[in-house]
Amino acid sequence: MRFASYNSDGASYYGAVTDNGMVNLASEFPQWPTLREVIQANGLPKLESAAQGREVTHKQFDYAIPIPAPEKIICVGVNFPDRNAEYKDGQEAPPNMSLFPRFPRSFTGHNCALIRPPESEKLDYEGEIAVVIGKAGRRIKQADAYDHIAALSLCNEGTIRDWVRHAKFNVTQGKNWDRSGAIGPWLVPFTNADQLDDIQLTTHVNGELRQEDRTSRMLFPIRRQIEYISTFTTLVPGDIIITGTPTGAGARFDPPKFLKPGDEIKVFAEGIGTLINTVEDES
Repeated sequence: MRFASYNSDGASYYGAVTDNGMVNLASEFPQWPTLREVIQANGLPKLESAAQGREVTHKQFDYAIPIPAPEKIICVGVNFPDRNAEYKDGQEAPPNMSLFPRFPRSFTGHNCALIRPPESEKLDYEGEIAVVIGKAGRRIKQADAYDHIAALSLCNEGTIRDWVRHAKFNVTQGKNWDRSGAIGPWLVPFTNADQLDDIQLTTHVNGELRQEDRTSRMLFPIRRQIEYISTFTTLVPGDIIITGTPTGAGARFDPPKFLKPGDEIKVFAEGIGTLINTVEDES
């Protein structure tokens, strides 16, 4: 079953996704205002039970990011072999992963437009898998890492390319423009390792395949990501780890293929679904 956050008629809800629309579950569980509180309470199984046999309540709605106010969104950079090779610095994969934060305001939902700001035309795409933490932990061992995952989603980790190079040692300012990226469409509860260990991840732009790889080829597997990140910060329910993008982002083409208004981007992962976004200029 899939669970999403959404807006309808000026109000915010969460519920179960069906082919015909949304089944509102937020009204059923007033003690859990958002999916973040659901995950904190280990409540996804209760949502699944409550959704059985229920009628669709909303056919007209807009998707929101699944976790509306996570404490942390931590992104892993340069996490596939071919992506590492793009940097052409003659180095092997580094011993530790590159990390940077993103703010919730920098993301929008499924079927919404990514926003290209007037300050730059170099808006780029990065298709990734998003992991949502369900159980708090510090210094989590790799063997236990999957026990701390509640759900999976997808991310288009949209980036303003020239702004990631405004400083020598960080990319934060190029990664946090309002609504430059997307998370969604929904959460898929995580129940077994086969959902993550070797699944296909692709990105299409206007129907053209731009990115394709498998999670089994990650330089830093997701178990290692959870171990490493939890060494220096406590992971809490609702935290999101954006796990890395394959080669093929627009900046790496010659000439570059940056996003422009009217483009459509589809990020797909086996067992999770497809995240679709268009592009608009900031009004």
